[in-house]
Amino acid sequence: MRQRPSVVLLVAVLGLAAACSGGPAPGPSVVTTAPPVPTPTSSPAPGGGTTVVPTVGTTAIALVDDLASPWGLAALPDGRLVVTSRDEGTVSLLDLAAGTVAVVSGPGAEALTSGTDHGGEGGLLGVAVSPTFSADGTVVVYRTGADGNEVLRGTLDPGAAVLGELTTVVDGIPKAGNHNGGQVAFGPDGFLYVATGDAAEPGAAQDPGSLAGKILRLTLDGEAAPGNPDGSRVWSLGHRNVQGLGWDATGRMFASEFGQSTLDEVNVIVPGGNYGWPDREGTLGGTAAADGTVFVDPVATWPTTEASPSGLAVLPDGVYVAGLRGERLWRLPFAWGEDQTPDGAAAPSAFGAPQALLAGEWGRLRAVVPFPATGPGRPWSLLVLTNETDGRGSPSAGDDHLLRVDLTTG
Repeated sequence: MRQRPSVVLLVAVLGLAAACSGGPAPGPSVVTTAPPVPTPTSSPAPGGGTTVVPTVGTTAIALVDDLASPWGLAALPDGRLVVTSRDEGTVSLLDLAAGTVAVVSGPGAEALTSGTDHGGEGGLLGVAVSPTFSADGTVVVYRTGADGNEVLRGTLDPGAAVLGELTTVVDGIPKAGNHNGGQVAFGPDGFLYVATGDAAEPGAAQDPGSLAGKILRLTLDGEAAPGNPDGSRVWSLGHRNVQGLGWDATGRMFASEFGQSTLDEVNVIVPGGNYGWPDREGTLGGTAAADGTVFVDPVATWPTTEASPSGLAVLPDGVYVAGLRGERLWRLPFAWGEDQTPDGAAAPSAFGAPQALLAGEWGRLRAVVPFPATGPGRPWSLLVLTNETDGRGSPSAGDDHLLRVDLTTG
């Protein structure tokens, strides 16, 4: 049995609202405190000058326990959290401030539970909150349906914990027992980005006519967003299985991607970029295809035993990636030239050496988002979902958890 780190929990017994009856059930532990703000440290850069590469330590505590196969995690404007359950097909609202958890009901929730295919790695996967949520309540989910993976949108009433009727944004995304992608996120441009997998058909990732093995950029009507390459819904291609999307303060886009057997990746995504799969895994296989197609190099790679990257979050100091098989949180720090500061105002000039956090402490890690998720100031803490109950882990008492990970200067 995996040993948990020694932590002190402030325990509040919650009532978990059942979707149908509204009756009470045993609930999780909740604790919230203000996060620390680390001060960046400086180190010499090769060839002169100074790079600012903060090193961090972590303090992790469990805020919520006993989550069933959690997958997607997103924040509402008021700080409440939306969590999806891959295998149960449910959406839950977590209010850490009030110490409450509610399973969402309503016609949209019923459609998710009844119409989701839970085979293999498929099920109810990513969730994203529209930047217009305060005005219209729009949320988006990615799920595996009877005829393929699809992206749906609906109106969520968080006060009543009710999800209205669902509308299809895009369907016909190939599905399989493995490599279903599953992440959805709204970019700083307000458009919807969708990460798909190759659905165990590697060649589809290079086929511009297939939705498999791609990152899509869409309007909420499912059309190609203005400015997409060639007017297509495809923003980038040549992906094996992307499950993490995020942006830094300059609008630069990052994605985490599963390798096959050798190297996992973090990529900077550019419109029209080809990321090489299946001709290349990580940095293996060269920089171009036989037909001369140039592949975009990853900015970081890890052996698949040390990562299997799922969710991704970007803080002012770097990119954080949740590792499943690797059972750790990877940090890819930003590095700045001597005339820059790590305030998010300019793109860092380089990346520092990756740093492993929480290695082996909490098991498989699925999702990661900044915390506080909303509000003024820079977020220097993270919320992380563990994923021992997805069929590939070794669950211990209390699995799965929502963790708060505070970052401290190392």
